[in-house]
Amino acid sequence: MTRRPHDAGRRAATAALGLSLLLALTGCGDDTDGKASVPEGWSTLDTDSLSVGYPKDQGYAEQPAAERSRSNAAVALKVENGIRTGMVSVQLNFATGVSDAAEAAAAAGAGIGLGATRKATEDVRLAGPSPARDARRIDYDFTADGKEDTPTRGTPMTGVLVAGVDSGGVPFVVRLNAVRDAVDGEDLDAFVGSITVK
Repeated sequence: MTRRPHDAGRRAATAALGLSLLLALTGCGDDTDGKASVPEGWSTLDTDSLSVGYPKDQGYAEQPAAERSRSNAAVALKVENGIRTGMVSVQLNFATGVSDAAEAAAAAGAGIGLGATRKATEDVRLAGPSPARDARRIDYDFTADGKEDTPTRGTPMTGVLVAGVDSGGVPFVVRLNAVRDAVDGEDLDAFVGSITVK
């Protein structure tokens, strides 16, 4: 069977259109998906690998570098009557041999704690350059241990972590932990949605 010239042209045009749509959808054209949206009243923690929002309007404040643990690249705390009832933290290069989001999440998930209960695990797409946008989210519940100015031992807590690898190959994990009644699903979703990977 002989192909007519206009059929070949139509196929080429269709293929070109499909490619342009694919590039638009995946962000491969300029290798970026812009910056994440941060809710009104929130502020951001900014690190070499990512930025993430935290609810400043709910009493969270960035912890000075001199006061935070050396394992954390950035921290925002909510402190009430001397008790740390909420914490947003960013850890970078926290594990070795990690090359993708699944491996980063496996390493980060191991640090949740033996008494924690995982509620959900899902793949997410963050703002920022591709393929660094690929990440994994883990939602979990746990109880406070009462140590280091945390709530009374046994207090129900909830948390979410997002783990991945930035565009330079550096693994990251971002966490929000808080007294369970102090945060809801919308807050946790907004937190995850506020992350921009670099």
